[in-house]
Amino acid sequence: MIAFSALGIVVLIVAYLVFIGGGSSEYKLLFDDAGQLVKGDQVEVGGVPAGSIKNMQLTKNNKALITITVNSSLVPLHQGTTAEIRVPSLSSVADRYITLSLGPNTINGHPNPTLPTGATLPTTSTHGVVDIDQLFNAFTPRTRKGLQGFIQGSAEQYAGAEEALNVATGYFAPAINATGHIFAELAREQNALTRFLIQTAGALSVIGAHSQQLTDLVGNADQAFQAVASHQADLTAGLRELPSTFQSGVKTFEEVKPTFSALTRLVNVSKPGTKNLALFLSRLRPLLEQATPVVRNLSLAIDQPGASNDLTDVALEFPGLAKTLATGSPDTVKSLEESVPITAMFGPYSPDLQGLFRDFGQSTAYYDANGHYVHVTPVFDSFKLNEKNELTPASPQEGLQGLKSFQLRRCPGSATQPPADGSAPFTDEGKLNCDPTQTP
Repeated sequence: MIAFSALGIVVLIVAYLVFIGGGSSEYKLLFDDAGQLVKGDQVEVGGVPAGSIKNMQLTKNNKALITITVNSSLVPLHQGTTAEIRVPSLSSVADRYITLSLGPNTINGHPNPTLPTGATLPTTSTHGVVDIDQLFNAFTPRTRKGLQGFIQGSAEQYAGAEEALNVATGYFAPAINATGHIFAELAREQNALTRFLIQTAGALSVIGAHSQQLTDLVGNADQAFQAVASHQADLTAGLRELPSTFQSGVKTFEEVKPTFSALTRLVNVSKPGTKNLALFLSRLRPLLEQATPVVRNLSLAIDQPGASNDLTDVALEFPGLAKTLATGSPDTVKSLEESVPITAMFGPYSPDLQGLFRDFGQSTAYYDANGHYVHVTPVFDSFKLNEKNELTPASPQEGLQGLKSFQLRRCPGSATQPPADGSAPFTDEGKLNCDPTQTP
């Protein structure tokens, strides 16, 4: 029975957490400006979503009254709670949200009063968004122009030194923090600061008592400046050269900037290529290892110790071979000239002869790789009309009647496709009784 009671209590607790504990409460926030918020935007506490915007309306005095819902785990809110419109970035508009800074639950050990559901935070407890355009519009045109020049000058000053500036920027926060500690120490050591001021006043009094010595010091300084003035011509000449020096320096720095830009682009372009360079070199190493004996063998083939065992020795034999060819060539040329009358008749038929050797054995194929066709027309028993104008079967001899063969008048070289230079078919300038159009 106790077990069933405990189970019932657990079920009731779960039901409460599911159906009641997951609710929310409404509060109203009064802003001077809605800051481009929209319904449904988030409400966050400490960077964690804690609710959303339920409704927005304009009051009679042109204020923005925004109704929000807050998760029940954070309610009730306490006095001292503030609200602020936040923007994640300058370029963002649609993802603005409201962040709540919750008031403390206790103050000096005493409970802090709560804010009832539906309570309104006044404008003194809310902060809107200050857009950069509103800030610039508050400046006069002259001030905006001066600010623009300052920004442009700063950009020119730090051009090429972005990395150093980023490093220096990292010390700003510690420097400001250290300055805050200094002023805090001064505030705690007011007595020491007072004594320092009193002692400084005493020191100034002592200096005033020695006015004569101070006058002599000033006089000596005046003499020093007069000595400098006596070399005014040299100083003037140096100052005259100073602008040209600065101009040369500016020109040099102007040329340095494109050089660094080009170098930066070169490095950026080289990065993708050098990324795979290690892999390329690792794969190139086996190739070089395998190519080493090949190159060595090639070197030995060109030049190897011994006689008549390399390409160099072969090249040295070329003069003797050329001499032998020079003596044998006239006889060869003469024999060829004497055989021309005999072999001339075969010249026009060289394409046919070439096609014979090339396509021999392929006559049964209707098409080959060179595009030659062999047309075969099968002849079957045909029909003929009898005296009664009826179709009757014809004999094979009757079916072949009317067919003719060997009626072609091809020219030499027409047994294959004509070459591109027009050398075939050969018509001997029209003297041959042949038809050059009869080609495959």
